[in-house]
Amino acid sequence: MTEDQIIGLLTSNIIYLLAAALIAIVIFKGIKIVPQSEKYVIERFGRLHSVLGPGINFIVPFLDVARHKISILERQLPNATQDAITKDNVLVQIDTSVFYRILEPEKTVYRIRDVDGAIATTVAGIVRAEIGKMDLDEVQSNRAQLIDRIQESVETAVDDWGIEVTRAEILDVNLDQATRDAMLQQLNAERARRAQVTEAEGQKRAVELNADAELYAAEQTAKARRIQSDAEAYATQVVAKAIQDNGLEAAQYQVALKQVEALNALGNGTGSQTIVVPANALEAFGNAFNMLKGGK
Repeated sequence: MTEDQIIGLLTSNIIYLLAAALIAIVIFKGIKIVPQSEKYVIERFGRLHSVLGPGINFIVPFLDVARHKISILERQLPNATQDAITKDNVLVQIDTSVFYRILEPEKTVYRIRDVDGAIATTVAGIVRAEIGKMDLDEVQSNRAQLIDRIQESVETAVDDWGIEVTRAEILDVNLDQATRDAMLQQLNAERARRAQVTEAEGQKRAVELNADAELYAAEQTAKARRIQSDAEAYATQVVAKAIQDNGLEAAQYQVALKQVEALNALGNGTGSQTIVVPANALEAFGNAFNMLKGGK
């Protein structure tokens, strides 16, 4: 093999190697493997050409360039604090936290430069606007409603940037020291008022219970008197019935019986006793003994 043949063989081999290398480079440049958590923004001649999703993708080598690699994972903005004035002119400090993710990278890349800064500024303005529509009590008691309104307003504002706000949180509502002292005084006054109301209600209830007790006692006394009157009336009816059925002798017999019982009671007394009895009383006792004997 002559020297010219050797040179030609070497030249052809180098060409083949260069062609193989070029093909390998073209294949390497034309295949893009995109991770699951990212999207690639492809530019051709400096202009947006396409957006590559996760997986294997093919582009035109040397013409198409993956200019931006955008993560589509959810992100959290640093916690921010902004001042706001409520509807009743109270200065508050609101601590907020916002979570978002990029849905359309081509909008995020070409419409906004600093995504985090733009969202933070938007959230601050919306928070101030929403707080200005509410009194301090409403801010503290309706925090969930306030968060929903802020998130809805932020989503509307960042829609042109290809961003989805997944969550917006109000971490804390802080007040200045003067407002805290005023609220503490108001709270103490409210507690004192409630204590006075409770004490007054207790006294009122005690008076009501006492009146109920007196009314119950009066009702029971009246009921007892009514029962006693009924008993006396019944006894009178019995006596009248006896007199009607047995005549006057039955009544005299009962009187004589009571007289004898009274005399026996006097006689059974303890100690020495002197009993002075009128003359007509002895005659009455005699008549009573006679009637008792006659009754027997």
